[in-house]
Amino acid sequence: MITDRQKGQRAVRTNTNPISNTLAVVRNLGILAHVDAGKTTVTERILYATGTTHRRGEVHDGTTVTDYDPQERDRGITIFAAAVSCAWDGHRINLIDTPGHVDFADEVERSLRVLDGAVAVFDAVAGVEPQSESVWRQADRHGVPRIAFVNKLDRAGADLDAAVASIRERLHPAPLAVQLPIGAEDAFRGVVDLVRMRSLVWADGCDTAVEGPVPEEWREEARRRRRLLEEAVAELHTGALEEFCARSALSAPTLAAALRDVTRTGDGVVVLCGSAYRNRGIEPLLDAVVSYLPSPLDVPAVRGVHDGTEQERAADPQAPFAALAFKVNATSTGRLTYLRVYSGTIGKGDTVWDAGARRSERIGRILRVQADRHAQVDRAVAGDIVAVIGLKSARAGTTLCDPGAPLVLEPPGVTEPVVSVAVEARRAADTDKLVPALARLAEEDPSLVVRTDPETGQTVLSGMGELHLEVAAEKLRRSHGLEVNVGRPRVSYRETVGRGVSGLVFRHVKQDGGAGQFAHVVVDVEPLDGGFEFRSAVVGGRVPQEYVRAVEAGCRDALAEGPLGGHPVTGLRVTLTDGATHVKDSSETAFRSAGRLGLREALRACAMVLLEPVAEVTVTVPEDAVGGVLGDLAARRGRVSGSTARGGAAFVTATVPLAELFGYATRLRSRTRGRGTFTARPAGYAPAPAAESAPAGASVK
Repeated sequence: MITDRQKGQRAVRTNTNPISNTLAVVRNLGILAHVDAGKTTVTERILYATGTTHRRGEVHDGTTVTDYDPQERDRGITIFAAAVSCAWDGHRINLIDTPGHVDFADEVERSLRVLDGAVAVFDAVAGVEPQSESVWRQADRHGVPRIAFVNKLDRAGADLDAAVASIRERLHPAPLAVQLPIGAEDAFRGVVDLVRMRSLVWADGCDTAVEGPVPEEWREEARRRRRLLEEAVAELHTGALEEFCARSALSAPTLAAALRDVTRTGDGVVVLCGSAYRNRGIEPLLDAVVSYLPSPLDVPAVRGVHDGTEQERAADPQAPFAALAFKVNATSTGRLTYLRVYSGTIGKGDTVWDAGARRSERIGRILRVQADRHAQVDRAVAGDIVAVIGLKSARAGTTLCDPGAPLVLEPPGVTEPVVSVAVEARRAADTDKLVPALARLAEEDPSLVVRTDPETGQTVLSGMGELHLEVAAEKLRRSHGLEVNVGRPRVSYRETVGRGVSGLVFRHVKQDGGAGQFAHVVVDVEPLDGGFEFRSAVVGGRVPQEYVRAVEAGCRDALAEGPLGGHPVTGLRVTLTDGATHVKDSSETAFRSAGRLGLREALRACAMVLLEPVAEVTVTVPEDAVGGVLGDLAARRGRVSGSTARGGAAFVTATVPLAELFGYATRLRSRTRGRGTFTARPAGYAPAPAAESAPAGASVK
């Protein structure tokens, strides 16, 4: 409970109730948001309110705890997910501040894989923004319960109701607003807690709220909103519905318990509000984290596989050890591996089994993480998020487990890179250092891919976007002391079948001494809406089943390079309709070669279409600059899908080829005198203009 305090006094509610060792008081959560929604500021205020830090860090001053990397402070955005631990009301909160920029969505993905809950932060003026929607969908895929915090209520144009409406319309949960703002914009000074029907007011210069009765002028509106909240909860929760039907109202304990249940099942999302920058609304947010988000005991037992059999591991310190590595910091002085411990207990010096590398590893030290600062601990138990020193082979996605009870947990997914650049050392003396440095970058960030172009011999670095690659190149300079030349970014094209062929016959015959090779196949190729599908329509056993599988494997081999420009091929169905074998010379190798070479010949006979990656772009500009922005988007082959105006600003949504977005940020700033911003997120592939059906080698694949 937040008690009255003298103005200006700062009291931290962490010492009155010592933290229990039980898992019920642990909360593992992430902070999710669109870039610039105030996510890092919320994290900083949480650390300040819990007494973890003694001064408030500011993003614009470069003094935040979680944005500790020099590039994050220079750019004013979160680039790398940062883990911190704090305590509130007898609970331990392990918190991960995640990036908001779309280029670093894989950092969010790896974090969500190990979290039990999340706080989604929304701008009270903009509501649900494109990346807000993306991270929300990522959390949906992982089944992570969320509560929402509508931030920046002190800004001009802030509107809680509009933000809640955008959550309902674009994200489709049942938003359950449990607070009513007291005051608007500059006059925002507190909230009415609709669950306990009390007011929480933050006076100027005071870091904590003063609790009191609901002000007279807000009582009628508070009662109306409390009624709406009760009705919405009763529709979602059986127990609440029974009480509501019996009493025509819900008691505060019943309402709170129902809110906890619907949050954890995902049927509803509790919505709170405040202004993190002015330190208003953080204490109720922490109370909501403790009250509504699940502990490790409230989430399903983690599932893994051993010897083809699925197994479960409960969140029990006495169970066999199992943990998932979700982040690696590789430095010149050693490797720091971040773990989520799902079951069991580990201590300093223990031996664990690396299920990916199939080798034993020894735990050197165990650290409780505070972003770039660490506190050594003796052990870690189920439910903990910690970092360890001493692991040599673990990567993001690696399972570490008890050597006597092996298990492989599902790793987080890795998105395929869409942008590539050629990288070379500026000084000849640094050439030998470049490849190890790039390998270390890829070790830390699996969404970065390093390879050598077989045609040019160039070292190619691929990533999720222009900014992603800029950050990687700058890290080479700052962390590894390497000055590099970076080529112009190029996108990853694809090829697909526009019109297929039927009955293509291919015979693979090879005689060069000894056993020969013979395979005869007949295939149909037809367009498919994405992906690849292989079917067999062979009858009478003319092609044995083991040879059918070999043909499929050969066809998959052929998808690596298409006939237009050597780009990967997608969007086709191959049907094996007939074939023949030789009593001595047929083999799986022969039929695999026939599948590979036959499909290549079939693709040359098909009408092929070049596909280019496209992005959904949302441009925010002053209303007087909309005309120029629309013209520029049209010149970049953009297709405008919507335009809205709110608060003197226009929001233009368009689908634009990714290749046309390079340098767009600079161009937009120039056209709008620095007042325009944009965000982009991948939106799949679309046919490229005929002129761009380039010959092989026209782009880095």
